[in-house]
Amino acid sequence: MAKTTSAPAGTDQLARLAADATGCTACELFRNATQTVFGRGPADARVFLVGEQPGDQEDRAGAPFVGPAGRILDQAMAEAGLRRDEVYVTNAVKHFKWTAKGKRRIHQKPSAREMAACRPWLESELAAVDPAVIVALGATAGQALFGSKFRVGTARGQVLDLDGRAVIATIHPSAVLRVQEPADRDEQYAGLVADLRRAADLEKEKR
Repeated sequence: MAKTTSAPAGTDQLARLAADATGCTACELFRNATQTVFGRGPADARVFLVGEQPGDQEDRAGAPFVGPAGRILDQAMAEAGLRRDEVYVTNAVKHFKWTAKGKRRIHQKPSAREMAACRPWLESELAAVDPAVIVALGATAGQALFGSKFRVGTARGQVLDLDGRAVIATIHPSAVLRVQEPADRDEQYAGLVADLRRAADLEKEKR
């Protein structure tokens, strides 16, 4: 798919979207979140990564994937031949959904209504960036793109199509952190790297 938006125009468009999103009250998540966490990356990025929602550290920092899962993602992307400063990274939901456990804020999965409320922001980001390849990081990202029937296990290993754009599905990097056994963790991480490498190779094919 050829680019329909120039980089300067796309940059301005993303800046306007990010500014508009700071005041989003489309669902109730804004009430307990520190701030809106909009996507980050160049407007001419050819690879576009979508996660679930900001976590505790992202909510405080105002940027996506800057916590432990972000460090896993950065490492995996580097091994796959993707540079963080050349890809666009965002989340399906822009506010942190959490519940208190003592002094900790524990992540809660966003509901279908909350995902739907944030859908226009994701669609606008996609329109502004116009990437060649989209990477869906986890089930929530995939469901935000394809609907509630999306399953990572079924979609993984395929090249999906979203309005003419190629989509690669993989696990969310936080899934690697949740695995206790080192051997299993290594296997999960290797799978993430392999999926990201597939996205990198696919982007090269589409140049």
